[in-house]
Amino acid sequence: MDLSYTPEEEDFRARLRGWLAGVLPALPPKPSPDDWPGRRAYDLGWQRRLHDAGYADVHWDASPTLRLIFLEETERAGAPYVGANFVGLLHAGPTIAAEGTADQRARWLPPILRGEEVWCQGFSEPDAGSDLAALRTRAWRDGDTYVVTGSKIWTSHAEVADWCELLVRTDPVAPKHRGITWLALPMDAPGVTVRPLRTLAGSAEFAEVFLDEVRVPVANRVGDENDGWRVTMVTLSFERGTAFAGEVVACRRVLAELAVEARKNGRWDEPGLRRRLGRLNAEFRALWRLTQWNVSAAEVSGGVPGAGGSVFKLRYSHARQELYDAAAEVLGPGCLDLDRPWALERLSSLSYTIAAGTSQVQHSIIAERILGLPKGR
Repeated sequence: MDLSYTPEEEDFRARLRGWLAGVLPALPPKPSPDDWPGRRAYDLGWQRRLHDAGYADVHWDASPTLRLIFLEETERAGAPYVGANFVGLLHAGPTIAAEGTADQRARWLPPILRGEEVWCQGFSEPDAGSDLAALRTRAWRDGDTYVVTGSKIWTSHAEVADWCELLVRTDPVAPKHRGITWLALPMDAPGVTVRPLRTLAGSAEFAEVFLDEVRVPVANRVGDENDGWRVTMVTLSFERGTAFAGEVVACRRVLAELAVEARKNGRWDEPGLRRRLGRLNAEFRALWRLTQWNVSAAEVSGGVPGAGGSVFKLRYSHARQELYDAAAEVLGPGCLDLDRPWALERLSSLSYTIAAGTSQVQHSIIAERILGLPKGR
């Protein structure tokens, strides 16, 4: 498989680099991590700048390779992350672009691209654990609306979201993977209650969401009724396939910074640490090549990442944890000071083997869909 870039793709890279070099110095300071309304405004403002410069639609209208170049260059330049926009830009938006009707694409995609609306993800539930298909949030049809009752947990950015990509059970007697429907829920609908959750790192980007007979128009259904599991697999393929690509670049930058710090504080003299950092360097270089391979495969298959995204997600989540364990080794006792570089990132890295599907789930997907092993019972 050809992993090189065409002249047109390299021209896109050069133009993007030039634009970033001009716009980044003029950005306002970032708000406090606890100021979620301020962070929402900051993230939407950055998205609006991307829109006005012609880069807003790179997450779904551009080819997967251009999307990868965009993620690589913005991360290398230190541009703002998608932040509060990440569900809309990296999950819900690409799903609607791939599976939505023309009216749905016209309604929801432009506001995401212009930096006007924020989406959150309502997939996980308190009693389902890693078994997403065991969800119990119920939706029943009442004329032109669904009436939804249940609860969600780990709902990213729910407290500042306008919309939620919501999974509901519309057929309680069907096999559990066949009775699910994908809905777009307006977060200001009567009956929606949001309760923020504070993480180990002290942040509150997640929330519990309680739904008490919330009415959602049938027109907000993406895909057919009871076909939500298939639509969800499209969402998760984007989440596992390309959404973490920029983070690989960030990890490679952190690795270089760790080497500099180790030389300063004398820990570079420890052979074990040097070997560990060298192995991580090889690991992240390989993960970047795997990302390129997955993107090339997605271009062949029409733009939707395949099961190879699970291979990437499985290895990346563990490599990220190993990277920040190495950071703790470089910092020594200083790693307990949450004001030190990399200390908070080390805490957040613990979630990566759970987020976007646990490592156990990824093992099952790889076994069944790539290796062809029998399905577990």
